[in-house]
Amino acid sequence: MITIVASTNRPGSSTLKIANYYQRALAEKGVDASILSLMDLPDDIIVSDLYGKRSAEFEAIQQIVTQTDKFLFIIPEYNGSFPGVLKVFMDACTFPDSFYDKKAALVGISSGKYGNIRGIDHFVGVCNYMNLHIHPLRIHITNIRQELNAEGNLHMADTLKFTNEQIDKFIAF
Repeated sequence: MITIVASTNRPGSSTLKIANYYQRALAEKGVDASILSLMDLPDDIIVSDLYGKRSAEFEAIQQIVTQTDKFLFIIPEYNGSFPGVLKVFMDACTFPDSFYDKKAALVGISSGKYGNIRGIDHFVGVCNYMNLHIHPLRIHITNIRQELNAEGNLHMADTLKFTNEQIDKFIAF
């Protein structure tokens, strides 16, 4: 099972639009993928679901994580790194079996010109600790507002080429 993680809890985010784009692109290749938006995390996750506690709300999310073999993380740039809510999510999941020996692909996005290169590198460190195997082809989408058209699709030739290559390689990974 593939789960695409929209790694922010910001409403109306470009992150969720890119997650939807990847879901459609995978479907065009005959691969089903679900989306887990961090907007769906419990509002009180730092009280209800850390340090061995588990709410019924988070248990449903944990089941998705447990059943997932491959993750595709769409990660926006927040202050030169990845969103804190992504780290809280990872910390709330059962350790080590939620991510241990599973696979992931990473897509960094930003409104600036670097596509969250630093944040992706920071996140790889967390993944390495959790023994989550990262596909080597990481995509960094810059100027995200210009990359998305009105329908929520990527439309620039180079970005389409590289995301398509990543999707093909991730399927085979």
